[in-house]
Amino acid sequence: MAEKKLRVRVKRVYETAEPADDGVRVLVDRLWPRGLAKEDARLDAWDKEVAPSPELRKWYGHDPDRYREFAERYRAELSGEDGREALRGLREHAEKGRPLTLLTATKDLEHAHTTVLAEELRGLG
Repeated sequence: MAEKKLRVRVKRVYETAEPADDGVRVLVDRLWPRGLAKEDARLDAWDKEVAPSPELRKWYGHDPDRYREFAERYRAELSGEDGREALRGLREHAEKGRPLTLLTATKDLEHAHTTVLAEELRGLG
């Protein structure tokens, strides 16, 4: 039986929620987004555990020159027991037939952990 392709989106948490397109909205940052009231976030869940470790996040510092190595290190974190469990939880959201929108406060989505996370969930990592 062919595996169903998961519909995973990446979006900034500050962008307007689009209930019809966003599906399940999950914040995947360890820290709460600056300047955003919790009632304005329109989240279904906040999964801190799937975010990069504080040490990795600090080392990376959102430096695009470090992105390739960051992605490798982050994938290694996701391959551990805690990471696999966190990914399993996100997959369960997406396997219910609704899109899964991974939310982050990060400005540069191309070089964000959410891009790596979406690839892993889609089975492309």
